[in-house]
Amino acid sequence: MDSPAQSARAGAGSVLNAAVVVAALGYFVDIYDLILFNIVRIPSLTAIGVSGDALVSEGLSVLNWQMVGMLLGGIVFGIVGDKLGRLHILFGSITLYSIATIANGFVHDLATYKALRFVAGLGLAGELGAGVTLVAEILPARLRGYGTMLVASVGVSGAIVGNVVAKTLDWRVAYWVGGGLGLLLLVLRIKVSESGMFQALRHTAVRRGDFLAVFRGGERFRRYLSSILIGVPIWCSNAILIALAPEFGRTLGVTGPVTAGDAVMFFYGGLVLGDLSSGLLSQVWRSRRKVVLLFVALLAAANVFYFVAGRGASPALFLGACGLLGVAGGYWAIFVTVAAEQFGTNLRATVATTVPNFVRGLVPVCTLSFQWARPHLGLVGAAAAVSALWFGLALVSAFGLRETFGVELDYVEAD
Repeated sequence: MDSPAQSARAGAGSVLNAAVVVAALGYFVDIYDLILFNIVRIPSLTAIGVSGDALVSEGLSVLNWQMVGMLLGGIVFGIVGDKLGRLHILFGSITLYSIATIANGFVHDLATYKALRFVAGLGLAGELGAGVTLVAEILPARLRGYGTMLVASVGVSGAIVGNVVAKTLDWRVAYWVGGGLGLLLLVLRIKVSESGMFQALRHTAVRRGDFLAVFRGGERFRRYLSSILIGVPIWCSNAILIALAPEFGRTLGVTGPVTAGDAVMFFYGGLVLGDLSSGLLSQVWRSRRKVVLLFVALLAAANVFYFVAGRGASPALFLGACGLLGVAGGYWAIFVTVAAEQFGTNLRATVATTVPNFVRGLVPVCTLSFQWARPHLGLVGAAAAVSALWFGLALVSAFGLRETFGVELDYVEAD
């Protein structure tokens, strides 16, 4: 019989395999490219002639185009993942978003910028869902949480690197670096093998990748909708409170300037800690649902702290509040894991890829409702009202989730 130390080493070896490492590095580049626009919003838009209040309105418009691209890309790549394989998503998505990201460094007008962020969004949509699906299917049930925790924790640190690169280099070069890193990853992915569960399923007559199947049957649709709604507060906080941190800082009377890049860096630095904490806690508690409920509540409290503590605060304290939003929002890894574990192998990639992208795709709903409410409630009031709505929906959805810790994943969804 193996000693405890030998068992621990074997467990660590199982988690730190090629699929987990490549999925983590892939998500690192994905996050770098995903949030880079938030970091370089002001300098890049200024360079192509945008100024004044349009830096907010057009900035949100460019972000919305990216998120709509992710919404559509999530559906396409999710279906591809269940029909052709998890690795097809990984290769196809990274090629698309890498080329589009490199092209972003050459833009000189707003229309082209929006179009390229839309294309980049299409590609960015496939990375996380494919990686989490692959990791969930190849790891033992008792280690799944550790694997997806590592993928998310390493991945979100890409935002920190993105901020450093954007501060050190010109915004155009920052885009070129992101696209180049993505293309380099294609070489690493050659060593990753396809999921055994999918390989076994592809030789059967079971229908795979039927996206409309998630809408057939009330119980299945409820699982799908709940999986989406629990994640919306993370991106609502990111797209409004973090992306517009310079504007909120001025409105709240922060005593010095706050850059979007620093706000993003603190937020995603917090996400690293949050993803590690939520992942470890789910393993200790042997529960996904309890951790989701806890972190949704913590994120709501962090939103309140952002507004209350931010009034007249120093830039350091305000950025600390941004970091706290990240820590409390660090249940992203658990959120995507829950989505993957809720459905059978014939729909798993479709769900795990579309769910996070429907969350991101709802960002335009958050930002447009925020812009609609802003003239009536002001910057702070509009943000608070929009956040309250999504937090309420997330808490109700989290209570309705079925527990998936340690469940066997080798099954299919019936038609």
